[in-house]
Order: sequence, then C-alpha cells, then structure tokens
Amino acid sequence: MMPTSIDHIIVIGGSAGSLPVLLQVLENLPPNFSIPVIVVLHRLKNVASDLQGILASVQQTQKIKEPEDKEAIKRRHVYIAPQNYHLLVEADKTFSLDYSEPVHYSRPSIDVSFESVVRVFGPKTIAILLSGANQDGADGMEAVVAANGVAIAQSPETSEYPAMPVAAIEKNAKVKSMAPEKIVEYLHQLTVE
Repeated sequence: MMPTSIDHIIVIGGSAGSLPVLLQVLENLPPNFSIPVIVVLHRLKNVASDLQGILASVQQTQKIKEPEDKEAIKRRHVYIAPQNYHLLVEADKTFSLDYSEPVHYSRPSIDVSFESVVRVFGPKTIAILLSGANQDGADGMEAVVAANGVAIAQSPETSEYPAMPVAAIEKNAKVKSMAPEKIVEYLHQLTVE
C-alpha cells in the first residue's frame, strides 16, 4: 500500500500515569481498526524499556514498532516514538527522527510530534493527550484544534497526573475532555463510519 493512501492519523501523547490508559485504549481497538497510531510517551533516556513488548502484549492485530528514519506510515500499525528522539512526520508521510534540544524537558516531545503531524494531516489529525505532570502537548493540541482536527484530553479527574490534560483544556476550550472508556468508544466509532 502506498504511503499516500493514508488519510487519517491518530497521535497519542502521555507522560506520568499514562501507560495504564494507553494499554486500555490499545487493548480495546477493534480487530478491523486500520488508522495508523503514533504513540509519544515520555521515557527516561538512559533506562532500558520494553515498551514495544508491553504494548504488543495487549494488542495483537496491529503491528507495534519504533519507526526508522524515512519509514513510510502504514495502516494497522502502532508506531512508538524512540527514546531520546523527537518523532516527526514529513510531507510525504514518512517519519523523521530528530535529536534537537528537548522541549518541555522532553525528547521525544509530544508538542513536536503533534505539531508535525497536524502540518501534514491537517483536519484528518486525531490527537489524544493522556495523563502527565508537565505542559507538553498543550501547544500541539491547540495546533490540532486550529487545523479543525480532533483534540481529546483525558479527563483530569481520571488522570493520575492531571497537569498535561488540564494545560491543554485550559489553553483551548475546543479540546474535548474524555474518560478513558469514552476515548475507547470514540475510536470504535471511527471504525464504523
């Protein structure tokens, strides 16, 4: 399948407290779900992490992987931002790995990925911001809203660390606040439309 056939994209950002919700979302994706998913989680740069294995343990119908530089985005894939690199999307719908300065003390930065994705996919971008303890993701969510994409923040009352969702919701009133089970329901609706 040519990379240009990719129409919509989902990009999920999270930090402290987000992994259980991410697992819940991925575990409940319908078997026929084909929209590519990009996951950007803050991880300690010098600590070995088998995030790929953890995500694959709950989701067997999607290919889970860290993308290579210049790799084309494909359907039925969940792409994980590599540790210590910003993950960007280029105009030809391929990935680019970037080692520039951390943003909000983070590399990968959720804002960097959200803003990069929305430049390419515009209103076809669905951004989901989960639990986290800093402000990363709020600017990216605002860019998604400005492009008429869909911006969803985990509801602060369900977030272990609500600072990130709160920052996004306070920055733009059009950011939708949803509990994890409502995020799952929303993704199911994308399959039947």
